[in-house]
Amino acid sequence: MKGSQKIIDALNEGLTIELTAINLYFISSKMCKDWGFAKLAKHFYDESIEEMKHADQVIDRILYLEGVPEIARYDVIRVGKTVEEQIQNSLELEMKGVSTYNSAIELCHEEKDAGSRELMDQMVVESEESIDWCESQMELIKQVGIQNYLAGQIHE
Repeated sequence: MKGSQKIIDALNEGLTIELTAINLYFISSKMCKDWGFAKLAKHFYDESIEEMKHADQVIDRILYLEGVPEIARYDVIRVGKTVEEQIQNSLELEMKGVSTYNSAIELCHEEKDAGSRELMDQMVVESEESIDWCESQMELIKQVGIQNYLAGQIHE
């Protein structure tokens, strides 16, 4: 089904966020594992896989609309040198994702594309859940201190 080029472009913007997130979460997972923070490593790894599934869904939708998925586009991948930086970078990327998808959802209403809107609605909800997790972790760090927080991240 030939879809709106505006929607395909919006989906590709979302795909850029998803591909960036895969890499951001994957490197955060590897670094946390190397530092001995198994619980965080698992969380970031699971997030990376979730983002891969999101990218898969977005690619499928772009192809359904007879568009070309822009898989070589990435946003800046900010590799955190500390756990706090990793969480903050994740928060910023997820917030960008929510903003990107919310703008695209408005376009879907204009273009009368309920299928793409439904997919993007799902992406917003899942990104908001990730934002909530990041904000909770930052609050935990603030309340218990970084050392106590990290001590709780050693074991799964």
